[in-house]
Amino acid sequence: MSTMSESPANAAAPAPETRKILVWDVPVRVFHWLMVFSFAGAYLTAESEQWRLLHVTLGYTMAGLVGFRILWGLMGSRYARFSTFVRGPKAVARYVGSLLRGQPEHHTGHNPAGALAIVALLGLTLVVTASGWVTYNELAGKWLEEAHEVAANVMLAIVGIHVVGVLVSSWLHRENLVGAMINGRKPGLPKDGIRRAWRSVAALMLVAVLGFWWLQWQSAPAAGGLAGQPVAAAKAADHDRDDD
Repeated sequence: MSTMSESPANAAAPAPETRKILVWDVPVRVFHWLMVFSFAGAYLTAESEQWRLLHVTLGYTMAGLVGFRILWGLMGSRYARFSTFVRGPKAVARYVGSLLRGQPEHHTGHNPAGALAIVALLGLTLVVTASGWVTYNELAGKWLEEAHEVAANVMLAIVGIHVVGVLVSSWLHRENLVGAMINGRKPGLPKDGIRRAWRSVAALMLVAVLGFWWLQWQSAPAAGGLAGQPVAAAKAADHDRDDD
């Protein structure tokens, strides 16, 4: 009597096990949320003379964060590097087409469309902060102030498109992309995860940002904090006009 057994050669290979893997290191996540906070705060205080120093401080913070992100995009962890996620127009078009067909391409890191938005936001941040610095120091005419406002509004529009894209991609991919930017984890194969979270680098970045904010606070009038400098400057200007 013979028994039937399945040959190892004929057995179906087990599917690779997918689980939550670490994709976004801590510096990328801290950078992301500091940028969200700084842009929102700077945009909301843009028209207020009372909060001008806070507006300027957050703008400078954004510029410093972008400088860090460029360096980290060259020497950071796997999915933080530009070489991993920046792709050409064909890759972007192919990815958008896959979304429209309801069969989205899966990318462990940034998808090509998201990468395009990220690069655009980094570039616009430099334009906004540079034009804001020139305007704040009164080194150019009214036209540059208007250009600063236009660039900020274009940046807000791209932020809106980016947020919609994240929500749509989360729904189509059946994964929480917002949550991934908080805990750093996405579904994937164990071999595709990064090994280090680089918490020390994130801590240094956070200390640098908080230290800069403290210095800005110290430079403001004691009574007004970050909101007091424009008021004090206006009073000084009024006093000078009275003397005249």
